[in-house]
Amino acid sequence: MNQKFVLDDYHRDVPDEDLLADVRRVSQLIGKKTVKLIEYRKHGRFHDATLCSRFGPWNSVLRAAGLDESPFRMNISDEEMFDNLFVAWTRLGRQPGRRDMIRPDSKFSERPYIRRFGGWRKALEAFVFWANKDDTQPLPPKQQTVKTHAHITTRYPGPRLQFKVMRRDDFKCRICGRSPATHPGLILHVDHVVPWSKGGETVFNNLQTLCEEHNLGKSDLDMNENDAS
Repeated sequence: MNQKFVLDDYHRDVPDEDLLADVRRVSQLIGKKTVKLIEYRKHGRFHDATLCSRFGPWNSVLRAAGLDESPFRMNISDEEMFDNLFVAWTRLGRQPGRRDMIRPDSKFSERPYIRRFGGWRKALEAFVFWANKDDTQPLPPKQQTVKTHAHITTRYPGPRLQFKVMRRDDFKCRICGRSPATHPGLILHVDHVVPWSKGGETVFNNLQTLCEEHNLGKSDLDMNENDAS
């Protein structure tokens, strides 16, 4: 059987009312009086860029369709936006593009980043600048806990330090070499080379990227001792 190639529908000349009717159709489909951009991308027949070029910003599209405007948060902090971008980057195992900023990998679409930083590239540059800040601060003496070992760092690395470690390791497990970029759904962890329970500190050179499977399997083994044996 010969394979047939079919062109996608050409939507440039679609009447305005047909575009708006499709937005209303999605509204009825999801049972809401408004439609988020992410929801339209999932269920709509047309590209959202076609609607926005015709009617303006997404809320203008909704108003033209007779729907309620889609609420969006105006008070998202830079820290929250960067934390979210860190999650998206590590889940994908690569630098995210604008169209990667959808659930479950991202809580926010690309639009808040573009509004806040003046462009997607500028948002990424701001994130990298933030991620490159030093994230390992010694604990004040009164907060240090002494059990078997006295530590001068907190146990869990913050997002900035995790990002640095994963980027150094090319977002790959240092045991099996797998990455979310080549194995979708793979979860990466940042692990102590010398375990925390054996005195290992939460510093860049004592951290490594492992997939969830190997991190759980390694438990509190000391990777240096394992190499020596």
